[in-house]
Amino acid sequence: MSGRDPLVKPEELIRRVYAFVAYRIGDGPDAEDVTSEVFERAVRYRASYDVRKGEPIAWLLGIARRLIAEWATATPPIPVLLPDLASEESLEESVIRGTTLAQALAALEDRDRELIGLRYGSDLTARQIGDLLGLRTNTVEVALHRAIERLRVALATEAVERPPHALRGVRV
Repeated sequence: MSGRDPLVKPEELIRRVYAFVAYRIGDGPDAEDVTSEVFERAVRYRASYDVRKGEPIAWLLGIARRLIAEWATATPPIPVLLPDLASEESLEESVIRGTTLAQALAALEDRDRELIGLRYGSDLTARQIGDLLGLRTNTVEVALHRAIERLRVALATEAVERPPHALRGVRV
């Protein structure tokens, strides 16, 4: 996606905002509600958007971050990542993988989850994340690298705690 493209399709913005929200609070109805509220507020406060301050996605993600904070104070987070039904792996494997990833993400600090959500959920570059969070690009790259390493450790710990043979007979 090119920077400052005035012809950004709304569907792409919705997908990126939803993906970020889903990384932060879990996939499903709550993420849909928060995403809807992001766009409702964006329409309501559209006069406050200043193109000189950044791309539309950065503005929308700023709104999303505030709404996620509001949602978190009202609702305890239980992230659930739904399986990719187009995948070649079985539904059982996909659900286990998604649950394992959700548990590993939940074990991370809020900042790590936010960085990973912005990078992989919203598909932002380190520079765009830095602009959004008021950080230098290098700072974001280092913090993101460390967050991913902590996620890998959490995933490895989860795999040790839940050995494959213990999953036999699990019904989905």
